[in-house]
Amino acid sequence: MKTQSGYLRAVSALRDATGVVIPVYLPAGVDSALAARLLLDTVRGCAREVARPEAICLAADGPGSSEAAAEAAARECGVRKVSTARNRGKLSALRAGMKRLMEEPGLKYLATVDQDGDHFPNELINLVRAAGHVEESLSADRVLVIGRRISRHRPLGFLRGELEELADRMLLDALQYHAAITGKPLRMQFTATLDEFPDFHSGFKLFTRSAAEKVFLSKPERAGVSEEGYYRHAVEAVLAVEAILAGACIGSVNRSTLDEQPVSSFGLLNRRQLVADKIIWPCKRLKIPAKFVAQWMTNHLPRLMLGSYLPDGREELLAIRRLVLKAFAVIPSKTDSCALDRPEFI
Repeated sequence: MKTQSGYLRAVSALRDATGVVIPVYLPAGVDSALAARLLLDTVRGCAREVARPEAICLAADGPGSSEAAAEAAARECGVRKVSTARNRGKLSALRAGMKRLMEEPGLKYLATVDQDGDHFPNELINLVRAAGHVEESLSADRVLVIGRRISRHRPLGFLRGELEELADRMLLDALQYHAAITGKPLRMQFTATLDEFPDFHSGFKLFTRSAAEKVFLSKPERAGVSEEGYYRHAVEAVLAVEAILAGACIGSVNRSTLDEQPVSSFGLLNRRQLVADKIIWPCKRLKIPAKFVAQWMTNHLPRLMLGSYLPDGREELLAIRRLVLKAFAVIPSKTDSCALDRPEFI
């Protein structure tokens, strides 16, 4: 018989058995003072939620300003700090941070929290509580809980919100296809019922230790994608796919966001290749046939409002489709390369 409520058990698990990795990257072109301040706010917030600051690890993605900011925040707050040898991408930093935290056997849950001030540490309790519920319901020890943004467009802006929706829709298709081919049904009963697809690309995630070991300590599987595509662009897809392939059940809980992200490196990246790699890597990893990838792209592009913004929105989607199809050696027809298939009327 349970002697505590689910909430009180989650409070205890969060304080005494949860580790947090915060990846740190301050690229040129971003307000470094603001970024450092937001990082410090995030670290302080996480430190309020766990009993020991050593359960928090700042993982700097390479030397220079990122390592300096991580060092300063770690020194002030008493948390751990690791740094990768070079700026490889967020996934590289996360792997280094998780490896350090998993040296402690007492951590049952491990969370990833972005540095940007748009991930509220006080809501970690909800992720831990959801993980405990899934574990109890399935008698399972491999769980991934995603912090679901109620809106992508509000914090990210219209363009990025649309592009993340495309990547999420494609990822769900790929996972469903893989589930059917392998005979291992995709368990979706613990994801929020408010969306057609999970918020796979949210940077707020919680893993049970068993799931984290499989995701972060296993040999990287680039699936033929470039190093940049794997470590920098497809990172959130990698975390979700590898957890599911390891047998984890996914769940999700709503999380708050700021109305507009205060800082982001999105605009500094090649956004078309970024979004394409979010689609290419999981489809390669899950061995999706090219004709399915091509058809799914054709299916989903008309659903996006971005395609109604002419000519820039349509060209953005077509350019991403061309990059994806090229990666799968699909040569679009002349007509296919300059138009979106859409119904004549609705």
